[in-house]
Amino acid sequence: MRRIAVLTGGGDAPGLNAVIRAVVKTAINVYGCEVLGVQDGINGFLEPNGIFPLDTASVRGILPLGGTILGTANRGNPFARTIIVDGKVVVDDVSDDIVEAIHTLELDAVVVIGGDGTLHIASELFDKGVPVVGVPKTIDNDVGGTEVTFGFDTALSIASEALDRLHTTAESHHRAMVLELMGRDAGFIALHAGVAGGADVILIPEIPFRYELVVKKIQQRAKRGSRFSLLAVSEGAHPVGGDLVYSRAGDELALPRLGGIGQAVSKYIEAQGIESRVVVLGHLQRGGTPTAYDRFLATRYGAAAVRTAAEGRFGHMVALRNGKVTDLPLEEALKVPRRVDINGDAVQTARGIGISFGDD
Repeated sequence: MRRIAVLTGGGDAPGLNAVIRAVVKTAINVYGCEVLGVQDGINGFLEPNGIFPLDTASVRGILPLGGTILGTANRGNPFARTIIVDGKVVVDDVSDDIVEAIHTLELDAVVVIGGDGTLHIASELFDKGVPVVGVPKTIDNDVGGTEVTFGFDTALSIASEALDRLHTTAESHHRAMVLELMGRDAGFIALHAGVAGGADVILIPEIPFRYELVVKKIQQRAKRGSRFSLLAVSEGAHPVGGDLVYSRAGDELALPRLGGIGQAVSKYIEAQGIESRVVVLGHLQRGGTPTAYDRFLATRYGAAAVRTAAEGRFGHMVALRNGKVTDLPLEEALKVPRRVDINGDAVQTARGIGISFGDD
């Protein structure tokens, strides 16, 4: 390899900079390879000053930093780029322009760091002849083909600490405290944090709940002398037969934004005569210093991505499987997204220690 590029797409996650650092240092130290950074996702290939060189000095000191020095974008699908032309919304396919830009730069590989959406785009670009290697990233831990994505451990730690802090105020004021967490389609953050943080009720997308059963759990605790309760709720949780709750409707330029299920649960609880408060943790789960585990995993992923490219296994994604970093075809990895196994040991453990999922 002579020249490779690296980019980050989709939402930010703790550990992105650790991947970038590992890509740059491995490419230079092991392969004597030139590395280019792509600004603000895939569309950086089409933007003025969207490509710039990265060297070891560029990545010095970024290992513990949150965010990404490259910038990112979650509206960067080159196969369906939505823009405003003369006041009208136009959807344009600029993927051929992206491919041409990559060939013009004479890139031997493009390392794409992203979640499910970004990696699907990477897979489509591979089909058009782009030598891509994917790195799975998401705090939701919902990318298929890998046991864990970097960013999840940090988000989990923040969510668990939030529950710890809510515990004291809930107990002091005899309230039901509802913590709304990220998790559109997968409830890993709420499940793991709920178990680790001592939640009494966990509501996740994979298990539709009934409001009356949530209240029943709180009332049962009160009868046993526990006059407070902690609820960990995924933003994608929804009642049986009910719809998702959105904080903002979608339009031609943006998808609808999830948010508000915590408030809906709290409102129902209060209607039954139980004082309740809501905390929406939001983007706090994405920001700040990554944990040691995420730094280590992200570094392993970045180094493995360069090795995968050097060995010519394009169209692949690096992954953690059976405790080892390996790689597999993007098509295979993205075929089935990860979801909480509702019959798995994590859910069984939670039920066994008395946590309610609002379904029994």
